[in-house]
Amino acid sequence: MADERHNTVPTLSSKRYLLAYIAFFGFLWSYAMRFNMSVAIVCMVKAPTSPNESSSNDTQLTIAVNVDAERCGLTNSSLQKMKDGEFDWDRKMQGYVLSSFFWGYIITQFPAGWLADLYGSKIVFGVGVSLSSVATILLPVAARGHVYVAIFLRFIMGLGTGVIFPAMHGLWARWAPVYERTKLIAFSYSGTIVGNVFTFFVSGVLCEYTGWPSIFYLIGGLSLLWCVIWFVFVFDSPEVHPRISQIERSFILSHTSRTDHKGQVIPWLSFLKSSALWAILVAHVCNNWGSYTMMTSLPTYMKDVLYFDMKQNGIFNALPYVTMFIASIGCGVFADFMRTKFSTALVRKVLQVLAFLVPAAFLIGTGYLDCTQRMLAVTFLVIAVTFSALSRCGYTVNHVDVAPRYAGIFMGITNTCATIPGMLAPITVGNITQDRSQESWRKVFYICAAFYAFGTIIYAIFAKGEEEEWAKIEEGRSNPKSTELEPMNAANV
Repeated sequence: MADERHNTVPTLSSKRYLLAYIAFFGFLWSYAMRFNMSVAIVCMVKAPTSPNESSSNDTQLTIAVNVDAERCGLTNSSLQKMKDGEFDWDRKMQGYVLSSFFWGYIITQFPAGWLADLYGSKIVFGVGVSLSSVATILLPVAARGHVYVAIFLRFIMGLGTGVIFPAMHGLWARWAPVYERTKLIAFSYSGTIVGNVFTFFVSGVLCEYTGWPSIFYLIGGLSLLWCVIWFVFVFDSPEVHPRISQIERSFILSHTSRTDHKGQVIPWLSFLKSSALWAILVAHVCNNWGSYTMMTSLPTYMKDVLYFDMKQNGIFNALPYVTMFIASIGCGVFADFMRTKFSTALVRKVLQVLAFLVPAAFLIGTGYLDCTQRMLAVTFLVIAVTFSALSRCGYTVNHVDVAPRYAGIFMGITNTCATIPGMLAPITVGNITQDRSQESWRKVFYICAAFYAFGTIIYAIFAKGEEEEWAKIEEGRSNPKSTELEPMNAANV
């Protein structure tokens, strides 16, 4: 064994880490496509500007906005520039445009795990992102045709993107050694955070200088280019990879549980009886209400309450996700280290509780800050979003802990339910914030905090960290004690 370790390829240049690097950019572009509309819609849509162009309610709203803007130090020219737009979509319609992605997203969540088993995770993930990329490129033409065509394309984007998490969970169940599991999954999924940073920053600049259609052309085109790289360099398992070393292949196979369940009955009843599954599901739903609210609605909040212009809007929306990315990477390394000292269940619970309670407190605080306290509001949002990154090392990776063999299907179940907040949160925000007031946004943040509090209670009580007995293969199990391997073995490859 000593000689085998000595001759092995360094970890960071291994094929499993190559998969993590490529997957990182896959999630980056997937999230860029998912949330580019959140920024673009701010400069796509007109605001009421005069009594001749609006209802009496809108006229009163415009007067109130002008008073607030004057108090916040905005000039008339700056305010007028913030009101420029191309489409007459009211707040309710904007909510439907933002949520329509999730109408498609929820449909493919559950079948994604089954499709990945049937056709391979590589094909399912790659085809899904390719479909979303094409829909993204076509969206500017669709929006100028009719809002319902744009909604339909957002629905198609959701269908394509809905497969990525279940498919990737299936890949990591085959590729991630047990004591590298958290860092590999946390790193690859942290591409979602960088996707938010890229989207918010670049979209704000593009809106300001080149126009909103360039947002969709750039992100859709780069996503298609990534698809080519994915199909060339990614493979479904170490067994079928043509360029992996024999040492790395043997190491991965001896440090992962068997994931092949073809021809076997999937234990649906055990799924339903598992308190660990329910804990992950509730945490996933509660987390997504808060995260989807922030990702889809923060650009609008920063325009409504903090009065940032488009360039400032993009920069300050990106900032929380820069710190979130750093926290996500550090969290993965820290969590795997702590799992060598404490039980996996304890580590997952502590990190997830922090990921809920800290954001809840700072979102409530944000609701009481206005444009005269802009930078304090941004600081509170940075803290809230940064701590939410700890969920990457809490419930997000917990699927692979408790049922690695069914991780893709498991993720499909919880992410299906957790997509409902993506459908409802933007519509809820649109209805609550029609007057664009600080008080209405305060209600939005209180709702997020309530979800976080409920998720904290359920996950802290019922979450588990070890592989469930019903998820194990009793006959022909190649590595029945894979979850008990010493962490030093995994650190040398």
